[in-house]
Amino acid sequence: MSRSASARANRRGEPPPSPEPLPAPALDSHTHLDIVLGERPADDEHGEWASDAAVDAEIAAAAAVNVTRLVQVGVDVASSRWSAALAARHPAVLAAVALHPNEAGAGKATDEALAEIDRLAAHPRVRAVGETGLDRFRTGPEGWDAQEASFRAHIRIAKEHRIALVVHDRDAHGEILRVLDDEGAPENTVFHCFSGDAAFAEACVDRGFVLSFAGTLTFGNAGYLREAAARTPLSQLLVETDSPFLTPMPHRGRPNASRLVPHTVRALADVTGTDLDELCSALTKTAERVFGPWGKDD
Repeated sequence: MSRSASARANRRGEPPPSPEPLPAPALDSHTHLDIVLGERPADDEHGEWASDAAVDAEIAAAAAVNVTRLVQVGVDVASSRWSAALAARHPAVLAAVALHPNEAGAGKATDEALAEIDRLAAHPRVRAVGETGLDRFRTGPEGWDAQEASFRAHIRIAKEHRIALVVHDRDAHGEILRVLDDEGAPENTVFHCFSGDAAFAEACVDRGFVLSFAGTLTFGNAGYLREAAARTPLSQLLVETDSPFLTPMPHRGRPNASRLVPHTVRALADVTGTDLDELCSALTKTAERVFGPWGKDD
């Protein structure tokens, strides 16, 4: 999600209580800890960010329910710098860096900004370029060319650094595939907060892409997502929060947090007919294949 929505999310109050811990370690493949902890300056490298203690408390709360690994995702230059810095100091966190497509649509994917994303992508704890892609919901037609140009630039950065690509796709399924097919997708490409139906899932799976499901999987009106997940091999599945957004049931409408990802993992186990321990193990294995190992010595 873009930073512009963070104030609305934060006005909803504190995240709900933590659920029952998972029986085996799992992960949150896409979170925005900076937005979870409050609105941040969008362009000031030295702006006032969350304290280490506040961030560590969120990570500890996730670990307490066996969500032991997180991918912190940037949406602009400032949050991408912050994400890389957090991953550098915290063994439970890896980073993804990018200019969100709505940032690009607003004209912020300048040569200087893209050069900074390229520089950050070389950091050893930055393991993905994203979230990047196309958003036809919040950005009007006047910004679509800029979005696509930025998306293509991010694909090239990911391939140059041989790291994963994290794709934001909103109302742009066919166009996303067109660009990925044209540019040649990186070896590890993740559709963050997968939003397509079963047919689109099969098109992505056939291309070797990984589909990451968020709390939307638990929504009553999301039968099409459950069908898509059911048709996706375990080796191409991930879970995420996109926190503080997309909070799973039974807490829809309240702020999300990484400690709530067990709700989505349990829903995914039901949808796929997979034992919960087996699913946690498969998700962890896929995450390590896509993002590489976590840990202080990486």
